[in-house]
Amino acid sequence: QVQLVESGGGSVQTGGSLRLSCAASGYSSNSDCMGWFRQAPGQEREGVATIDSDGRIMYANNLKGQFIISKDNAKNILYLQMSNLEPGDTGMYYCAWVALKDCKLLPLGYFGQGTQVTVSS
Repeated sequence: QVQLVESGGGSVQTGGSLRLSCAASGYSSNSDCMGWFRQAPGQEREGVATIDSDGRIMYANNLKGQFIISKDNAKNILYLQMSNLEPGDTGMYYCAWVALKDCKLLPLGYFGQGTQVTVSS
């Protein structure tokens, strides 16, 4: 069974940085995609960034340059380095995995329980 465990969330002030991690296990596919999604209170879940097994990376247009996604394939850990955080970045951040390449920012597959990010002004 696919398990995704996020960590690294917290509370920061505007302009701060956080690095999220997602430890993944329970799958054996060589053609897959992992990514980060977020959901603010009262809003729909939105894609933040994804990376597939071919190294294709996609970011939400409004987050390019602010967030960086990376993956340690040896350890099966997905990261999201977030910088210049603003109150609008507040929300629950979810890690996702799907047995599909070139997943773009589609909310497919398995999701973790999420880690909360709160940015105060």
